[in-house]
Amino acid sequence: MKLIINHSSMAPIYEQILGQIKDLIIQGELTEGAALPSVRTLARELRVSALTVKKSYDALEQEGFITTVHGKGSFVSSANQSLMLEEKRREVEAELEAAIRKGRSIGMNHAELTELFHIIMEES
Repeated sequence: MKLIINHSSMAPIYEQILGQIKDLIIQGELTEGAALPSVRTLARELRVSALTVKKSYDALEQEGFITTVHGKGSFVSSANQSLMLEEKRREVEAELEAAIRKGRSIGMNHAELTELFHIIMEES
């Protein structure tokens, strides 16, 4: 599992780890039952604190992406399609919100943004 940490990013390191692992699961690169590296191993590989990796794993478990078995490790949970679909919808929503903010920052009004959205929808 290859993760890249950007130390100059505004995003906290645990969120970078969380996001990248979540993306690997959603994209199917990490499949159901796949073992994740131990907290210590991943921390050593990424040169970050074990507590940072643990925080990422805890968040992934809370969101239902992984299951941790004490003494055995952390594993990708059974593929919950509705959970995966909801996560992808949140990503689309976030990207649309960012596009709207960008449009408004250059002075586009509601009607112009709506018209642009409809044009793009017709083309795709």
